[in-house]
Amino acid sequence: MKNLEEIKEKRREMFREYSKTHDEELRARLIEEHLYLAEILAKKYQGKGIDYEDIFQVASMALVYAVDRYDIEKGYEFSSFATPTIIGEIKKYFRDKGWTIRVPRRIQELSKKITLAKQDLIKINQETPTVSDIAEYLDTTEEEILEAMEASKVYMPQSLDVFYNNENDSEINLSDFIGQDERYYDQIEVNDFMEKAMSVLNETEKKILTDRYFNKKTQKEIGEQLEISQMTVSRVEKKALKKLKVEISKAVKI
Repeated sequence: MKNLEEIKEKRREMFREYSKTHDEELRARLIEEHLYLAEILAKKYQGKGIDYEDIFQVASMALVYAVDRYDIEKGYEFSSFATPTIIGEIKKYFRDKGWTIRVPRRIQELSKKITLAKQDLIKINQETPTVSDIAEYLDTTEEEILEAMEASKVYMPQSLDVFYNNENDSEINLSDFIGQDERYYDQIEVNDFMEKAMSVLNETEKKILTDRYFNKKTQKEIGEQLEISQMTVSRVEKKALKKLKVEISKAVKI
């Protein structure tokens, strides 16, 4: 553990030096020492219809971009800064490839229907629909819904700051900030990134976001627990999400 911390501190010193001198040799060393980030994140998208070498190249270029733009004075670990930058570039690459990557037309069409069905069902039921709800609404099977949803994750990736609209107000899906739980993320300190980003929120805002997006509670349930109205929960949620988006945007510079 001591050796790991020593390595981290050594790299911090390298970044401090690079920010002052912009030495090309030092830049090359920083890129080389963090190339494992590009490799780890590229492997996450391996087997999704695009050659690994192409994905790794995109991830590596994003790493270079992150090294050039990283500001150590902001207090974030470089890995926390670089991870969403690299993931964002990989997703853009997949998005640019579009639906031409071996995706049947029926899946394309069903994916569009699922998106519309979700919006309709949220307005009707005031909660996120289940796979069963969507299948019943579209008169199809749960297996077909799952197939289309899985394909859309790969071939139609969402932006890190995409907004979704509901009947009450605009809100954002936090999973687009932090991604799905992966064993690799423990290695690249995304938790550190999110903890620092959420430090701008007060305790009520943190609780509402945690309950809404991690504990899957409705605004009504949260309001009853906090003894406030559902409308108040909605206002606080919207305000907290905007603050979080601004904080992450400042750090990641996407």
